[in-house]
Amino acid sequence: MSEPNTLLLTVLLKHHPGLTLDDVQQRMKAADWWEQFPPEGVRVVSWTVAMGLGQVLTLELPPDKLPLLNVELERRAWGVFTTECYPTYDFVPVRERIRERVRNGGQ
Repeated sequence: MSEPNTLLLTVLLKHHPGLTLDDVQQRMKAADWWEQFPPEGVRVVSWTVAMGLGQVLTLELPPDKLPLLNVELERRAWGVFTTECYPTYDFVPVRERIRERVRNGGQ
């Protein structure tokens, strides 16, 4: 569950074509990725690998940390990954409300 006054952001990291695993790991180490990402004040909610797609991160952060997160992605991920970012929300409570409404004859 998200904290009040925070947002969820799903970040898709796709490896650049042509980079080997050794290339990726070397560049991530050089960018200090493992120590510096995510930046302070940003919480990792989930971090998964989707084979053939890349890494999928869901991050929770206060809106005022969004510029910092963007800079850290530019600083640490570019050259290793292409990035896509999507505002995200937890659909489970919405699904439950819809399900209950449908059970009660609504749409």
